[in-house]
Amino acid sequence: MWHPLSVSPVVEAWSAYRTSTASQWKPRDLVRAKRTSTVSVVLPARDEQDTVGEIVRTIRRHLVEQEPLVDEVIVVDSRSADQTARVAGEAGARVVDQDEMTRGLPRLEGKGDALWAGLAAARGDIVAFIDADLREFRPHFVTGLLGPLLADPSVVYVKGFYHRPLEATADTERDGGGRVTEIMARPLLNLLWPELAGFVQPLAGEYAGRRAVLEQLPFVSGYGVELAMLIDLLDTVGLDALAQVDLGERHHRHQSTEALGRMAAQILYTAWSRLHRQGTVAQSEPAAGALTQFRRGGEDALPGLGREVVVHDVSVRERPPLALMRADLALHSDLSLRSAVS
Repeated sequence: MWHPLSVSPVVEAWSAYRTSTASQWKPRDLVRAKRTSTVSVVLPARDEQDTVGEIVRTIRRHLVEQEPLVDEVIVVDSRSADQTARVAGEAGARVVDQDEMTRGLPRLEGKGDALWAGLAAARGDIVAFIDADLREFRPHFVTGLLGPLLADPSVVYVKGFYHRPLEATADTERDGGGRVTEIMARPLLNLLWPELAGFVQPLAGEYAGRRAVLEQLPFVSGYGVELAMLIDLLDTVGLDALAQVDLGERHHRHQSTEALGRMAAQILYTAWSRLHRQGTVAQSEPAAGALTQFRRGGEDALPGLGREVVVHDVSVRERPPLALMRADLALHSDLSLRSAVS
């Protein structure tokens, strides 16, 4: 008998049926399963010159040259101030500029807009997204995501999960890296979208999907993009069309606590927008889209408070589904080619 404090039968059944490990999916087997499908790997990147090159080289060496699994590797340069574009291009990626891909549209900030631009530039039937700040990157981060999609036509979207060590100067907390997930995203999903409670890493930056489905989704411009995508996919294709894969361990640059607070606020804002669309809340957005934070000391500290008050805009905007924009913007392969930079 199901106990109210146990995992729901729906989530338990889905987790058992739709969860795999990256080691199950061998590149050679996936090449055979790929048949006539094409695969694009997209890396959104802002100031990632130290890591993006090795990621691109690893994908190209193992999954383009050794095994013809990936058809193109795209790096979306998201207004980098460093040499991200040059490094990525020299490593063998097709580099596209975020602002060039969205020319003629309102300027938006955040990772989600870079993802939208990458989807617009990609030509593959299946598109995998990989964060560009990963260290110790291995090709199974790609093959694990592609496996369920190539093996089962009923799967339309695959989310990665992993251990995320929080590496400090004194010690390492093996699963301490997913702080916003545990403090904000997971409680939200369990309370409001319990069917999604089985996703181990709902905010993971590594995921893949079928283009035909991804083009039907709006892309939140900020850090709520991954949460919004899961909720929207649940509404459009249902839980059974979604899967997750264990990618092992993920090493990347960690954000400051202050930055994590801004991320959490954007995720909460995003959740509100989805509740409004579902008719749960009347207002289309919260009363305020600002987050007030406090920094210790400094020249701008308020008298008597000993802290500087910093206010951030945490409201989120969205790109409409790409399928609705292609006719107006002619976002076909010719635009992708014109947007490439060497």
